[in-house]
Amino acid sequence: MRTASLAATLAATLAASPALAGSDGMSGCTWNGINLWGKVQVVDSFPDIKVQVVESWPDLKVEVVEHWPDECGKWEFTQSFPDFKIQFVDSFPDIKIKYVDNWPGVD
Repeated sequence: MRTASLAATLAATLAASPALAGSDGMSGCTWNGINLWGKVQVVDSFPDIKVQVVESWPDLKVEVVEHWPDECGKWEFTQSFPDFKIQFVDSFPDIKIKYVDNWPGVD
């Protein structure tokens, strides 16, 4: 009985903590607690998220918008006051994205 209780407690802890849930940090439309929508600044160093652009098997479908980036996968690129910063990489990304014209978000 104690083993079942311990297993249930461990499962609840892992589900509640994005950092412990998996090596990739994805949980719904967040990555390590960062909402994957909003104003995004591209940087060369010290990003919040390392991003690789792919054509197949993305973690997130991204629609670039000019206004109201208020839904999962809607990104408005900015030079100041970002919600989060990204760095484009060719290998070892935190998340993989695919640009889309419609239906952004997580599948």
